[in-house]
Amino acid sequence: MLMLISLFVPVLLLPLVQGEPGSLLTFRDTDPITGSTVECDRCPPGYYLRAGCTETHKSECSPCPKGSFTELWNYIGKCLRCGVCGHNQVVKTECMADSDCQCECSEGYYYKRKYDACLSHSACPSGHEVLTQGTADEDTVCRVCPNGTFSDTVSSLKNCTAHKSCSAPGLHEVLRGCTWHDSVCMTCDQSASKDGADYLKEIIPSFFIHQKMMVRRLRHILRKLPFEDGRKHEGVSGMYTSELHQRINAWVATATAQHIRQLPAILTKTGAISAGERLQHKLHRIDSHVAELCGLNGGADAARGSE
Repeated sequence: MLMLISLFVPVLLLPLVQGEPGSLLTFRDTDPITGSTVECDRCPPGYYLRAGCTETHKSECSPCPKGSFTELWNYIGKCLRCGVCGHNQVVKTECMADSDCQCECSEGYYYKRKYDACLSHSACPSGHEVLTQGTADEDTVCRVCPNGTFSDTVSSLKNCTAHKSCSAPGLHEVLRGCTWHDSVCMTCDQSASKDGADYLKEIIPSFFIHQKMMVRRLRHILRKLPFEDGRKHEGVSGMYTSELHQRINAWVATATAQHIRQLPAILTKTGAISAGERLQHKLHRIDSHVAELCGLNGGADAARGSE
């Protein structure tokens, strides 16, 4: 894809088309001294007509000064000014005396003919990977993560990662991985001291990325997240998506199992009803697997106690 700068080309710049009569190399003019009609030579690309011909003198052509050009045989009195690349474009080929500059989209952008503009490469959402990286001519092509892999990021470069294996001796899969989060493993020794909500912690950062919640809702959720000492989240109003995710992840890292169990209800109360239901379903599955695999009822009891 070459995006040529759009310039007005005077009718004096007529193309020399292969196979057409050689008269296109000349033009008719009037001798300023005698008033007679004369046939003058045109100037080649890279030159302009400094002085027209007369009955006794040929046309005088001069090279285009730096910063200007002519691409066609012509008889104009001044070269055309070199173009300038537009928004999100860079120079691919510098302007020369016989050709204008050629532009292409900057790195990270591609040309969209519909809008005649360079647009940012699309980022593949979580649960997807890059099938084909974007170029100056084409947008990123994404696909759903293949079976056994996941992606918990939004990226125009990264591919999916294989789920970790819980097949080592003593390990059990407490939550199967999906396209947007990894598998969660446990040992029965751990389950004696860990609540099912502690295992849920591992996927909550990925969960919020996958849900693609609006900034206003994320702020509302963050204000509702409880601290052990009862303090509140400060400065939430000025935060945007990435910072809100960081703050939520920091809360998750230090939250107690009891507080994690409150999260599905908090999501529901803030209007993210389907997200709350999905997270509650994940928690129930973890509790069930902990009890089934290790013969413990602590997780299920804790779940009932929080309802």
